[in-house]
Amino acid sequence: MTTPTVTHDTFVIERTYDAPVDMVFRAWADPERKVRWFAGSPEALGTAYTLDFRVGGREVNRGASPDGVVYTYTAEFRDIVPGTRIVATTEMLADDTRISVTLFSVEFHDAGAATKLVLTEHGAYLDGRETAAAREHGTRALLDSLARSIAAGES
Repeated sequence: MTTPTVTHDTFVIERTYDAPVDMVFRAWADPERKVRWFAGSPEALGTAYTLDFRVGGREVNRGASPDGVVYTYTAEFRDIVPGTRIVATTEMLADDTRISVTLFSVEFHDAGAATKLVLTEHGAYLDGRETAAAREHGTRALLDSLARSIAAGES
């Protein structure tokens, strides 16, 4: 039997978006906007993706990888200050196996006509099934997707 392990790590990502804070915040808060950049397509809304954006509300995103593993991301919102911050706890499952549990915050700072976003994630990565580096890579890709969504006027 393999001995269970947990690896702790933290990463911080800063981005500046050429859009006002209210637009960038709305891209996180509105299910029809967030599904475009976070879940990949509007067709996922209500099936593979749900968002109940309120303190105590949940977000769920589910999808299969090319090798058939079904990944399920679930977040619970712990604190929301409109236009200022979002704090949530998350878990990631690979099929039915929990691979990580995290706490993340997203801060929105007014930078004139732009928004400076600061995302901080503290993670517990379980039994070598996920790493902080992999999570950070995926989060950076999602923030790139958010930038494309904003540039396209979808947010």
